[in-house]
Amino acid sequence: MSADTTRPAVSTPVPHQSSPIAHGGDGHLKAGLKNRHLSMIAIGGVIGAGLFVGSGAGIATTGPGILLSYAMAGVLVVLVMRMLGEMAAADPQSGSFSAYADRALGRWAGFTIGWLYWFFWVVVLAVEATAGAKILNGWVPGVPQWGWALIVMAVLTATNLFSVASYGEFEFWFAGIKVVAIAAFLVIGTLAAFGLMPGTHAVGATNLTGQGGFLPHGVGAVFTGMLTVVFAFMGSEIVTLAAGESEDPEKAVSKATNSVIWRIGIFYLGSILLVVTLLPWNSSAVKDSPYVAVLDHVGIPHAGQVMNVIVLTAVLSCLNSGMYTASRMAFSLGQRGDAPKVFASVTSRGVPRAAILASVVVGFVAVFFNYTSPDTVFAFLLNSSGAVALFVWLVICFSQLRMRRIIEREMPERLTVRMWLYPYLTWTAIGMIGFVVAYMFTDADGRKQMYLSLAAAAIVLAASAVVGRRRRAAVAVAGS
Repeated sequence: MSADTTRPAVSTPVPHQSSPIAHGGDGHLKAGLKNRHLSMIAIGGVIGAGLFVGSGAGIATTGPGILLSYAMAGVLVVLVMRMLGEMAAADPQSGSFSAYADRALGRWAGFTIGWLYWFFWVVVLAVEATAGAKILNGWVPGVPQWGWALIVMAVLTATNLFSVASYGEFEFWFAGIKVVAIAAFLVIGTLAAFGLMPGTHAVGATNLTGQGGFLPHGVGAVFTGMLTVVFAFMGSEIVTLAAGESEDPEKAVSKATNSVIWRIGIFYLGSILLVVTLLPWNSSAVKDSPYVAVLDHVGIPHAGQVMNVIVLTAVLSCLNSGMYTASRMAFSLGQRGDAPKVFASVTSRGVPRAAILASVVVGFVAVFFNYTSPDTVFAFLLNSSGAVALFVWLVICFSQLRMRRIIEREMPERLTVRMWLYPYLTWTAIGMIGFVVAYMFTDADGRKQMYLSLAAAAIVLAASAVVGRRRRAAVAVAGS
């Protein structure tokens, strides 16, 4: 599909357009996020509820070899984040990769990936609201689950509507709790692995090589495990959207992209290594809740409730960031004429109220379907957004290939973050993503997700063609 003819071709020099971020003024978001907010958003973006709960399924599928799955997915995320960081440091935008795809690949690309990403996050809102409501209902059963879902959605909506600073402050504390929890787990687990905790003994490599070996299900299971793992990293890119509303976006993006390696290495690989070292990978406790199983193993009292508190924090963090991310993408689409203009309007506090409310309303509808039609309508929504992460990463790669040339030509002084070994590592990342996509077709669940996600992408792509045709017609009428 060709790019909209109302937009300059990539080969033609395009004047640099400033980001719609300001410290004040009508129609602009406000730079209300502090450096400490951005630091915690960057760290918290890779620590989701899936790490604490969902990792058990990957371990059960792959065995100790899940470490290779996490390592490969981690390398892919590091490369993609470096590419995104290069573009975001040079040109901070509230729409991040969607805005870059718009400029580098064409209006159709920015429109399609922007709306797919928005769709992904509003579905996530329903998933996380339901997960949080289930935990809260277990503590206070007098309030029904749907009531708790309504309460947490309402509270975090109010937070996001107040100001970007309030979003940042909530996320600072949510992410802080997650970081402290993971850090404590790493310390406790390491001490236990060396037999330095009361009642423990040094385990060595017994659990890594026993129970069928390091790869009990063969090498192929590593790639199957990667399908589970790769989606756990969705959220790493949030910091590049949020950086635009900080006082020093270039510095924030540079710091976030440089730190992604140790964040993934320590939080994911480090903690999963402790799980499969301390306990047999095929135990039912590891499959159900690996982190609770480890804490129980070393004798931490009330481990289940402690982990529920941490998971609830992760859920609320994801909800908070999901509302923020979806609304900023809708705002960016509105600014570019790819969404209703009202989405691009802001309050006196610099908050895109209409974009937030629209995202939350659709999220509420998804929550409703999660309770009324979990195996039909909601399952369709979940599966049709399942492969969006791969689409986003692929678009980032192709956008960076072309944006690098644009930046070098028009604003070389802003190329402060550079992709390593460009363009070779960019093409390597594209190949890795292509492999994951192809491998999804060999897995029953992955195949369903890929088919439905491609169908959703085709619908949005068709919508972009209709919008583009109307835009061209309007330009033609105005020029006649």
